[in-house]
Amino acid sequence: MAKQIICRGIHGQPPAEDGGPAERVLVDRAWPDGVRRRDAPVDTWLRDVAPSAGLQLWYGRHPRRFGEFRRRYLVELGDPAHRGSAVRLRDLAENHSLTLLTSARDADRSHAAVLAEWLAGQEDPRTARPGPGRPRAALDDVNAAALAFVMGTGIVSTCLYADGAHVLSAALLWVALAGFAVLVPAYGLRLVRHRQRFVADLLGPRAFAFLTLAISSNVLGARFVLDGRLVAAGAFLAFGTLVWLVLDYGVPLALITSTRRGPALDQVNGTWFLWAVASESVAVGAAALARPVPGHALPVLAVVCWAVGLVQYLLTAGIVLARLLVRPVRPSGLMTSVWIFMGAAAIAVLAGARLVALPQGSLLPARPLVIGSSVVLWSFSSWLIPLLLALGVWRHVLRRVPLRYELGWWNLVFPVGMYAVATHELGRVTGASWMTAAGRWEIWVAAVFWAVVFAAMAVAAAVRVTGARRAAASAR
Repeated sequence: MAKQIICRGIHGQPPAEDGGPAERVLVDRAWPDGVRRRDAPVDTWLRDVAPSAGLQLWYGRHPRRFGEFRRRYLVELGDPAHRGSAVRLRDLAENHSLTLLTSARDADRSHAAVLAEWLAGQEDPRTARPGPGRPRAALDDVNAAALAFVMGTGIVSTCLYADGAHVLSAALLWVALAGFAVLVPAYGLRLVRHRQRFVADLLGPRAFAFLTLAISSNVLGARFVLDGRLVAAGAFLAFGTLVWLVLDYGVPLALITSTRRGPALDQVNGTWFLWAVASESVAVGAAALARPVPGHALPVLAVVCWAVGLVQYLLTAGIVLARLLVRPVRPSGLMTSVWIFMGAAAIAVLAGARLVALPQGSLLPARPLVIGSSVVLWSFSSWLIPLLLALGVWRHVLRRVPLRYELGWWNLVFPVGMYAVATHELGRVTGASWMTAAGRWEIWVAAVFWAVVFAAMAVAAAVRVTGARRAAASAR
C-alpha cells in the first residue's frame, strides 16, 4: 500500500517542512525556471510521467477542464510513453513517502494532484476510458462532501417553513430528498468499485467531510418533524445517529492511527468543524422529535450530543485557528469550508433553542445555562461573519482568485441558512422580538443565496457537459 503522498509547488516550502522524511520527485516534463539544478530540492526527476504536450496545451490550466483533463491523463498513464515512469513512480510510492513537485501555480489542480490521487487509489490507468456522460466517470468524481448540497437545501427549507413559506419549503425539501436519494447510493457504489480510493479519502485530511452523510440525514429528519411525518423523521434520525456514531469515533481514530499524514498543521481545514456539526445535528433532530414523541431517551440524547458538540467545537476551533494564524495561507487554498466555523456555532445555537423549547422536566441542565451558552455562541457566530467576508474580499478581490462555482459553495449555504434559523429560533424562545425579526430577514437572504448557488451549479454542469462533448468530438 502506498505511503504518504502529497503534492507541492517546487517554489514553495523547503523539504524540512514536508512533515518528515520523503522522496521528493519532480513530475514536470521541463525543468522549472528559476531553479538551479545543483541546489534543487529534488531527489528524482521523472519527466516522462508528465502529461503529453498536447494534453497540457489543451488543458491550459483552465479549471473547468480539470475533470476531463484528469480522465485523459489517467488514460495516458497506461500508454507506452508513460508506462515505464508510471511503474517506477508506483514502486517509489510502495517504499517511500513521496512529495510530488511541480512548477504549476495551482498544484491542487495540476497533474501532480492527479498522480497523488492515482497513487493513493492504486487504480490501473488502463481501465480509465474517456467519454462524456459515463456513469463511472461521474462516480469517480463523487466528492466526500457532496452531501453539503443536501445539508444546505434542507436547512433553507427549514428556514422557509419557520417564516411561513410552506410551499417553497416543501419544494426545497423534495430537492434535498432527490439529492440524498442520488448521492447516498453513489457513495455505496464508489465504496464497492473504488474501495482503496474510498479508504484513502477516509484516511486523508478531508475525512471529516464524510460526516455530511450523518448531518444531511439528521437535517432532513428534523425537517420532517415540522410536517408531522414522525415515522420518516425517526427513520432519518436513526440512520443519521448510526452514521454519526460510527464516523464520530472512526474518523479521529483513523487519523490518529494512520501513518500517512500531511505536514504539520497544513492538513487542517474547515471541514474539521463537521465533527462538531454532526454531533449538534443529532441534538437538533432528537430535540425536534422529542416534543411529539413521549419518553426520556430522545431528550437525553439531545442534551448529551449538544454538550459533546460544544466541546468538539472548542477543540476544533483551537486547531483551525492555529492553522490559520501559524501557517501561511494561500489565497487559492482558502476554501469556502472555513465558513463552517460560523455554521458550527450556529447549529449549536439552534440545538440549544430546541432544548429550551422542550417541557421543563425533560431538560437535564439548567435552562439559564443552555440559554446563556446559546447567546454566547450566537454572538460569536455573528462576530465571525465580517471576518469571513473580509477573507473573501482578500481572496477574490485583492488576490484575484476567480469567483466561480465549486462544490464548496454549499459549505457556505449551510452556515448562512443555519445562522438565519438559529437567530429566529433563539429570538422566539427568549422572547427577543428584535432577534426574531432579524431572523426573518436573514431567512430570505439565505433563500436568495441558495437560489444563486443552485443556478450557478446548473450552469456549471451544463458547461461541463457541453465541454466534455466537444472534447470527445475533437478527440475522435
